[in-house]
Amino acid sequence: MKVLSEEALLALESLQETVNETLERKRKLGQYAVVWRDGKIEYLGKKPSNQDSKGCLKSEESPRIP
Repeated sequence: MKVLSEEALLALESLQETVNETLERKRKLGQYAVVWRDGKIEYLGKKPSNQDSKGCLKSEESPRIP
């Protein structure tokens, strides 16, 4: 296992804390989050209704790029 520098450990700790705070805030607001776990997309919280079973936006609601 690679040993991380003190600076890298501080950066990692900061990132982990920020992610945890953000996920907690989204949970309290009733929002969902999308994460990558075990090689699959996973929703944390209620999945939005404008998505199909694979997590894709329904075609009539796809965002348009100007």
